[in-house]
Amino acid sequence: MDVAANPGVATRWDWRSVLCWALWGSGSAAFNTVILTFVFTVYLTGSVADDPRSGSAALGVTLTIAGACIALVAPVTGLRSDAGGRRKRWLAAHTALVVACTAALFFVQDDSAYLLLGLVLVAAGSVFVEFAGVNYNALLLQVSTPATIGRVSGFGWAMGYFGGLIALAVVLFGFVQPEVGLFGVTSQDGLNIRAVALFAAAWFAVFALPVLLVVPEAPAPASRMHRSFLGSYRELGRRIARMWRSDRQTLGFLIASALYRDGLAAIFTFGGVIAAGTFGFSPGEVVVFAIAANLLAGASAFLGGRADDRFGPKPVIVTALSGLVVVGSALVVLPGEPAFWVCGLLLAAFLGPTESASRTFLARIATPGREGEAFGLYATTGRAVSFLGPLAFSGFIAIFGTQRAGMAGIVLILLIGLLAMLPVRAPGATADRS
Repeated sequence: MDVAANPGVATRWDWRSVLCWALWGSGSAAFNTVILTFVFTVYLTGSVADDPRSGSAALGVTLTIAGACIALVAPVTGLRSDAGGRRKRWLAAHTALVVACTAALFFVQDDSAYLLLGLVLVAAGSVFVEFAGVNYNALLLQVSTPATIGRVSGFGWAMGYFGGLIALAVVLFGFVQPEVGLFGVTSQDGLNIRAVALFAAAWFAVFALPVLLVVPEAPAPASRMHRSFLGSYRELGRRIARMWRSDRQTLGFLIASALYRDGLAAIFTFGGVIAAGTFGFSPGEVVVFAIAANLLAGASAFLGGRADDRFGPKPVIVTALSGLVVVGSALVVLPGEPAFWVCGLLLAAFLGPTESASRTFLARIATPGREGEAFGLYATTGRAVSFLGPLAFSGFIAIFGTQRAGMAGIVLILLIGLLAMLPVRAPGATADRS
């Protein structure tokens, strides 16, 4: 990484900036964990929709459309913020839009007449949080040095995991479980879950402020050019063509990471389903396991960041992916709840370092001044193959008739991603990128 070539790269360690940057991850976890994963989408499909089956189908279609929007627009969003020196401004704008969409979910009552409103707001929030993540990831180089980028990235992932868990605990014990929750809310008209949306919006807004107030904006590049939105697509196309001709290592990493990141997402998506359906976990046991798994993933992300700085991101990624494949394969054949607890927690321990080191790998090889564009492509490639994990899981179940076969499908996706990653050169072995 050529620090001199990129004035946006930090040259000294500043824990104040690192902490403020990482707190944004804690805030965004309220949307990803509370709204998208565990609480509000469950409310939409189970209480607002006429029935869970039609609600789940509608949610799937809506999020698929949202994913297509992200894939089409995220790279240009990053490119334009790089070119104008406005990463933090766009981070603020997109964060504000997520907060607004989340708060507006308060108006979604438990009646099917409100289903479309809820779906649109959730989908819009998921789009804007991805756009914000592009600019947030690009800020990594402004709060870390080449020697500390791994531990900073790992710390950021850990803060995201822990922030999401704290927010989820407040939601569960303050709004969802009690008959009369905080501020006197009850379940009438879905008020307790609607209040959760206001809490998640406030949580994100508060934790997003430090990075916006403390971390300085990166200066605009000297070759700053003003382009139309369509002109940005043409420029992006030219850069991808140049990448194919002269920088296939970066392109190879984007493809490989898209594959194995989809396998990681499938583990999170179907982990609870497998725990209940194959290993007989009760709903309460699933929640307890989820808390333990997220705590372990956060701790391992932090420790993996230190290994990243010492050995480089590729050894961390390859080691963690190998562990995921081995442990996942064992889980396919081992019976009983103890096997799921042991193997499931080991899977969680490998997840955090893989996610953190993938971010630093791209940050280290990104062309100076084009980090936003690179992370936009990172988001796009991930969305482009996001169907593979669910397809492998459901397809293997359809062919072989068991959830264990579906688990084998997820392991296969991880293995393909690992094999695709092996020939990609580590950042330190790349050619001069100045």
